[in-house]
Amino acid sequence: MYDLTGAVWHKSSRSNNSNNCVEVATGVPGCDVVVAVRDSKERSGPVLVFRRGEWKAFLAGAHAGDFDLNQ
Repeated sequence: MYDLTGAVWHKSSRSNNSNNCVEVATGVPGCDVVVAVRDSKERSGPVLVFRRGEWKAFLAGAHAGDFDLNQ
């Protein structure tokens, strides 16, 4: 379990201040190998934690269209 109390959360600049987004935190205090993800509507709710390699693989797949539901 990671202590995310001091994590700095970021939301996409494309979210237009909407609360229907995910927020991502890198540089989790005491652990520089994880990326944390949470729902911006429920900031005190559950958090998914990924190792950097897993997160990079997810982003590469997203950029490649691997998760495009319209295909």
